[in-house]
Amino acid sequence: MKDFLASEDRALLERHGLASYDALWALKLEAVDEPNAERGGWSCVYRLDLGDAAYYLKRQSNYLGRSLKHPFGEPTFAREFRNIQRYQQLGIPALRAAFFAQRRVAGEQCALLLTRALDGWQDLEHWLQGWAERSEAQRMAILRACGGLVRRLHDARQVHGCFYPKHIFLRDNGGEFAAQLIDLEKTRPLLFGERDRIKDLEPLLRRASNWNEAEVCQLLLAYVGSGGDVQRWWQRLGARRQHKELRR
Repeated sequence: MKDFLASEDRALLERHGLASYDALWALKLEAVDEPNAERGGWSCVYRLDLGDAAYYLKRQSNYLGRSLKHPFGEPTFAREFRNIQRYQQLGIPALRAAFFAQRRVAGEQCALLLTRALDGWQDLEHWLQGWAERSEAQRMAILRACGGLVRRLHDARQVHGCFYPKHIFLRDNGGEFAAQLIDLEKTRPLLFGERDRIKDLEPLLRRASNWNEAEVCQLLLAYVGSGGDVQRWWQRLGARRQHKELRR
C-alpha cells in the first residue's frame, strides 16, 4: 500500500517537517495511554498538537490482524485506514486520516496512522453521564443522532463491528447533534441483512443501560424511519440481548 498524505494536511505537515514516515516514526511524544502489547507486537497512541491543529498519531510494530486475504497477518492500522477511506467514499461520518504508511523494518511489520483529533466532540459515554439530569430535548436529540448514524452506516451496507458508546462521538450544534464513528478496524460489509443489523446495534443498547424503553424506541424510530416497525425491532434486539446474557 502506498503512503497516504491528505491534501488538506500536506502544507501543515510539510511546514513542521512531518510529512514522511521516518519523521513521524522518530517523533518524540508522550503516549496518551498504556501501549497495547499483544498479538506478538505493540501498538501505541500519541497526541500531536501543531498550532491550532491537533492529531492523534498511532504507531505499531508486529501488531497484526489476520484474514483470508492476509492469512499471515497485516498491521491492524492498514485495515483501519482502508475502512476510513471506505467510510469517506460512502459518506458515513467518521474520523479522517491525515497520513498513513507502513514499512518492514528489521523483519517487523511497522505502520503508523495519523488522524485528525475530534476536538469539540465528546463520546457518547460522556453524554450518558448524568443522563437523567439532561433536558428531554437534549436526550431526544442525542438519540436521534445515534439512530441516524447507524442508519447511514447500515444503508451503506457496512457493519461497524464494535458499536459501543465510546466509539460514537457527538457534537451539539445548537440543539441538534452531529454524530460520527471512530475505531473502524472491525468494519466489514453487511452481508446477512437484518441479522447483521441486529448484531451490530445490540451492543450499543446493552452498554447504554440507562436508556429506558421509550428512549430506545426513539433511537429505533430514527433508525428504521416512520414507516418501520419499531416494536418488532425492540423485540428482536431484546431477544438477542437475552441470548447473549444466557451464554455468559
